[in-house]
Amino acid sequence: MITRLVVGVAGRLLRLPRARTQRVTVTRNIRVRVRDGVPLLTDHYAPDLPTHDAPDLPAAPTVLIRTPYGRGGPIRLLARLFAAHGFHVVVQSCRGTFGSGGTFEPLAHERADGLDTVDWLRRQPWYAGRFGMFGASYQGFTQWAVAAHVGDDLRAMVAVVTTAATRDSTYAGGAFSLDTVLTWAELIEAQTVSWLARQLELKRGQPRLLAGLAHLPLAEADRIATGGTIRFFQEWLRHHTPGANYWQSRVFDAHLDRVRAPVAMVTGWHDIFLPAQLADYAALRAAGGRPYLTIGPWTHGGPRLLGASVREGLLWLRAHLAGEHSGLRAAPVRIHVGGAGGGWRDLPAWPPPAARTAWHLHPGGGLATRAPRPSRADGFWYDPSDPTPSLGGPLLVAQRAGRVDNRPVERRPDVLTYTSAPLAEPLEVIGPVTAEVHLRSALSYLDVFLRLCEVDRRGRSWNVCDGLVRVSPDRFPAEGDVVRVPVSMWPVAYRFARGHRLRLQVCGGAHPRYARNPGTGEPLGTAVALRAGYREVLHDPAHPSAVFLPVHYHS
Repeated sequence: MITRLVVGVAGRLLRLPRARTQRVTVTRNIRVRVRDGVPLLTDHYAPDLPTHDAPDLPAAPTVLIRTPYGRGGPIRLLARLFAAHGFHVVVQSCRGTFGSGGTFEPLAHERADGLDTVDWLRRQPWYAGRFGMFGASYQGFTQWAVAAHVGDDLRAMVAVVTTAATRDSTYAGGAFSLDTVLTWAELIEAQTVSWLARQLELKRGQPRLLAGLAHLPLAEADRIATGGTIRFFQEWLRHHTPGANYWQSRVFDAHLDRVRAPVAMVTGWHDIFLPAQLADYAALRAAGGRPYLTIGPWTHGGPRLLGASVREGLLWLRAHLAGEHSGLRAAPVRIHVGGAGGGWRDLPAWPPPAARTAWHLHPGGGLATRAPRPSRADGFWYDPSDPTPSLGGPLLVAQRAGRVDNRPVERRPDVLTYTSAPLAEPLEVIGPVTAEVHLRSALSYLDVFLRLCEVDRRGRSWNVCDGLVRVSPDRFPAEGDVVRVPVSMWPVAYRFARGHRLRLQVCGGAHPRYARNPGTGEPLGTAVALRAGYREVLHDPAHPSAVFLPVHYHS
């Protein structure tokens, strides 16, 4: 009775359609054996539907969720919600997690284990010959691992803050996404300790994790953060070069053109996987698909994101598994435009048409659309022993992510800022953001971090989007003594208010979001020597450093 009440309250809070049943039968800890004999613990939620409710369907369709985060807590509530709407729901713990056999090796077994689980589904008497998949973050990796290989009875996917190109976000910009990787590794390890011990560590502010993020060499950071060596963390440090064989079986974007199931994507402007997820969207579109895309003002794992993903996902699954299209929007793309006067917009595709407009860096810290003029370069000293800190933005932990006032970072001497005059009219920017910076550096190995902000009338500087690139002689050969560095920043949908100003930050890193660049070119995991160095940003006619904004005009 209490469970039914909780499910009903959750359905009303999430504004879900009316459930088809309140009676759900749960069978827990089913041992599904995969090809190498390893048992994967699986829970089955079966809806008890009146036979007259759907006489044309021999059985309810199935929703599969494969996860390394356990089968209790929120996932249990989600499974009951979906089952109440007429789906068989199968929730399985990935290998090596929460009672499933074997060892958890991220990404390594998800294709084989997922395909074997689908074969098991097909042998069940209640299986109706069609299924969908749902999941966020790693649960999305398990979807993409099998999506191109399971056949036509896969009828729908709901991929939330996730990507098929799993490697790209690990080494964003050619650097190493330290905060994301080590925080996630610590989270996975924390699942094996008692609830009380975990709560005590969280209450203390996770000092061991913070120490690990600050530690060198990086190959010891996992031991500092968790007390033990984490195999996949070590492997990701070793196999960081593009094209490494290690990643060939752990990325799933090579066969996106073979995915036939309709895909709904839900993500946020401050999500760690946003650029890679939009690349997946583009690949599906190029292959003739019509993915359904929702981008909101959300961070990875934030409560508003999770609520929206359940709502959007349920409507998508009802439409493509049960033929119930009511509530599904007509527009394939819906985005939230941030800033004053923004709000939700429906679009036929992403990105919408826009005018690519260059905002040039100018002497005296100026930022303007007028052409650059002859000027002296601006310089700063970057010291990796006191790395420029990251603040807000796309982070794994929702509580630390998103929009924040950047003034504490902008006051540092190792951060340059270029700011426009107050805007005479609102400026709406929707689409990919790129930049090009011309640098002269005492060191050949360095990072370039750029962040676009909106400065309000009170002088507060709010981050909108950013991006980092790791520079080395083999990636960006110098032209004389100058290096031209193209930077892909996070995509954006934002309306800058009249009277506010645009600001571009230029600095040498964002630690610990990205591992600091030691300046020596030494291997990622073993580098301990740190070299500080001076660098200059050029902005003259021969070196027109600029950020390129997709300015959107609409009636």
